[in-house]
Amino acid sequence: MGGFKVGDRIRVAQASPPGHVRTPQFVRGKTGVIIRHFGAFPNPERLAYGMSGLPKLDLFQVKFDLDQVWDGNGKYGPHDTVTADLYENWLEPIEDQ
Repeated sequence: MGGFKVGDRIRVAQASPPGHVRTPQFVRGKTGVIIRHFGAFPNPERLAYGMSGLPKLDLFQVKFDLDQVWDGNGKYGPHDTVTADLYENWLEPIEDQ
């Protein structure tokens, strides 16, 4: 689904589907960099409703600059970051890589 790899810049989908969602609201619509690929796992958003979770989805660790996430609101250092583990169905490629 997208063929993402470590080092890719991505945008997290700006979606608000109903039900069980594993993607934190504070990173939706934000851009980050993939720093780790964990492998493929059953989709937890489907498993939560008793479905098989198939097809499996790739799970990535994505790093975000705090200034990108919090839009300058809050107390943090200029180089502080946060990471989130996100499934590929929430990731969108950034074309200017």
